[in-house]
Amino acid sequence: MQRKTGMAAIAALAGGFGLLAQGAIAQQGPIKIGYVTTTSGPEGVIGRDMVDGFKLAMKHGGGKSAGREIQVIWGDDQVKPDVGRQVVDKMIESDRVHIVSGIIFSNILLASVKPVLDSGAFYVSANAGPSSLAGKQCHPRFFGVAFQNDNNFEGLGQHMRDKGFKKVYFLAPNYPAGKDMAAGFKRYYKGDMSAEVFTSFGQLDYSAEIAQLRAAKPDAVVIFYPGGMGINFVKQYAQGGMMSQIPLFTGAGTVDQTTLPAIGDAAIGMFTGALWSEFLDNPANKKFVADFEADYGRVPSGFASASYDTGRAIQAALDAIGGKIEDKAAFQKAMENVKFDAVRGNFRFNKNHFPVQDYYLVQIEKDAKGRNVAGFRGTILKDLQDAYGGECNLPAAK
Repeated sequence: MQRKTGMAAIAALAGGFGLLAQGAIAQQGPIKIGYVTTTSGPEGVIGRDMVDGFKLAMKHGGGKSAGREIQVIWGDDQVKPDVGRQVVDKMIESDRVHIVSGIIFSNILLASVKPVLDSGAFYVSANAGPSSLAGKQCHPRFFGVAFQNDNNFEGLGQHMRDKGFKKVYFLAPNYPAGKDMAAGFKRYYKGDMSAEVFTSFGQLDYSAEIAQLRAAKPDAVVIFYPGGMGINFVKQYAQGGMMSQIPLFTGAGTVDQTTLPAIGDAAIGMFTGALWSEFLDNPANKKFVADFEADYGRVPSGFASASYDTGRAIQAALDAIGGKIEDKAAFQKAMENVKFDAVRGNFRFNKNHFPVQDYYLVQIEKDAKGRNVAGFRGTILKDLQDAYGGECNLPAAK
C-alpha cells in the first residue's frame, strides 16, 4: 500500500511539474508577429495575396509552436514609407511583437526596418530584398526568405542572353527595387542595354514611354512593374499594337495572378523569370496550390508563394527551439539552418541571410479551365546566390 501511495505521489508530482511547464508557457504569452503590407490602392492586389499566403502557412502550422499561440497582428502601409514606419513603430512599442514581416516595397522596408532591428526584434522578409541589406549592412536579425531583388532579373538576363537578343530596352519604377532589378538583369544579360528608363513610382500612364521605345526599335523590352503599374503598362503596350512588333519580357512580380485577371489575354505568350510556378512538381507546392484555391477561390501568385514559405520557415525555426522566441540567439541559429519543404523547391540561406535557390522560366498561357496561368518552361539558373554576400561579415549564431 505504501508503494502504491508513493507511486501515486510521484505521478501527482510529475503531473504538477507538467502543469507548471504548461503554465510557464502560457505566462509567456503568445508569440507575436507583426505583418505589415500594402492592402489599399492599386498595389493592394499584391498585399491581398501576401496576407492570404501567410494565413495559409499559419493554418497549416496549427497556429501554435510547442503549444504556444502564434498571434499575427496585421497592418496596412498604404504604399507610403512614412505610414509603414508608423505602423511598425506601433507594433514594436505597443504590441511588443517578436517578429515583423510582410512589406512588399523596398523603399518602405528601408524606412521601417531599423526600428525593428534596434528593438531586438527580427525582420523576416516575405518580399522586399534590397541590395543594401544583403551586403555591408547585413544584420543578424534580418532574414530575406523571398529573394534578393537583383536575383529576380538575373535569371531573365541569362535567358535573353542565351536566346541571342542583341538590343534591350529596360523600364522600371524609380525606387530601390527598380534599380536592383536593372543591376541584376545587366549582370547576366551582357548585351546592349539601349535604354534604362526609371519612371515615377505609382505611375499609371505610359503612353510617352511606349512612344519613345517604339522609336528606339530594340529587339525586346524588359519591364519591372508590380501591381497596378504592371497592369496599366502591359494593357497600354498591347493596345498600342506593340506585342507583335517588339516582344515584352519581365521578371517576377509583374505578370502573375495579382495582375493577370485585370490584364486579360494581352499577356498570353509573355515570358517571365520567376522563383516559383504553380506547376512546380513537388508535394509541398501541390498542397499549397490546392489548399490556396480551396480557401480563397483563386490561383496563388508568386507573392503568395513567397509569403507562404516565409510563414513556414518561421514556424519551422520556432518549432526547432520549442517556441522560445525570447532566446534570440537560438532563433537566429534556427533560422540560419532552417529546414522546411519550400514550395519553390531548392532553398537554403546564405551567410548574409538571403536565399540560395533556383530560378525558372515561365510563360503565360491558358489552363484547362480557361484561366491565364504561368506555364512552367524550365530551370534557368540553379543554386543562385546574390552578388553581395561577399560584402557581409555576419558571424553565424552560436
